[in-house]
Amino acid sequence: MKKLLFLLFIIAGTVTAQNADSLFDSANNLYKNEKFEEAINEYKKIEALEVASSELYYNLGNAYYKLNKVGPSIYYYEKALNLNPLNEDVKNNLVFAKRLALDNIEELPKTVLQKFDANYLQKLSYNQWAVVVIGFSILGSLFFLLFYLTHGSVKKRFYFTTSIISFILLISSLFITYQQYNSYTKNKEAIIFAEETEVRNAPTFNSEKVFTLHEGTKVIVLDAVDDWKKIKLIDGKIGWMIGNELKTLNDF
Repeated sequence: MKKLLFLLFIIAGTVTAQNADSLFDSANNLYKNEKFEEAINEYKKIEALEVASSELYYNLGNAYYKLNKVGPSIYYYEKALNLNPLNEDVKNNLVFAKRLALDNIEELPKTVLQKFDANYLQKLSYNQWAVVVIGFSILGSLFFLLFYLTHGSVKKRFYFTTSIISFILLISSLFITYQQYNSYTKNKEAIIFAEETEVRNAPTFNSEKVFTLHEGTKVIVLDAVDDWKKIKLIDGKIGWMIGNELKTLNDF
């Protein structure tokens, strides 16, 4: 029975992958023919299959950008970067998309550690850091095995030292992976989809308006009350807005 279920899962996964590939090719052809709305519909069908990839989100961002839809284009570029922070094409297109957004919000100055984290550690996603962890674990185990099997004192010393360094790097990268994952799950980033929205100082319509945001602005969701979301901007401003006027990048 277990073998049968396993076989069914494999078949279902294969069929899904084939459907996704077929839809992706169809959507790409529509995009090339400048049928952007139709291309988006095809890409969305792939998204509905829960087949996530940086390439899919990148193409969705491009299609929305061609239609001058600021919010969705920035949203999908950001999702593509979440999966692959090293994708230079996404980074470049995101710069152009952000130029269409009306809000120009200056980020608060970062500490040395925050700059190091942003400039180096965040270059890889937590999934990519997990691959680094696996790599160092394999290297450490291999060098320790060579240390155990080798008889020459010089070689033993070299393999032992190298294995210790690998395990130290393993622990360090494991810590970074945990930190990156923890930051990703806690900082629920979102993109404003409403053309214009009023942010208030409390989750009620009769509360005071504190500032206004426009489509395409990225915010961090701190809390939720009924249909309201408590958000924070990169300049430190905090307020409440209607939840259906934004869309979160990382749902947990």
